[in-house]
Amino acid sequence: MKKAVFQMEPFSCPSCVKKIEGALARANGVQKVKVLFHSNKVRVEFDEAIVAANDLQELIEKLGYPVLSLKVA
Repeated sequence: MKKAVFQMEPFSCPSCVKKIEGALARANGVQKVKVLFHSNKVRVEFDEAIVAANDLQELIEKLGYPVLSLKVA
């Protein structure tokens, strides 16, 4: 299991958090999602055999939320 942390631009509202969490939670290979509203981060645990961190970044950005940086551990 891999962990990714996406540094985001500041979120404008709690509904943004729900939109991102919902989309990532439905993605194949994602085990856990946590959006940290006040620190503008999205933490995701995922199975890299099923999905890549870059694919998750693309999903977030397609929702209209730019990713400033990505760290994978």
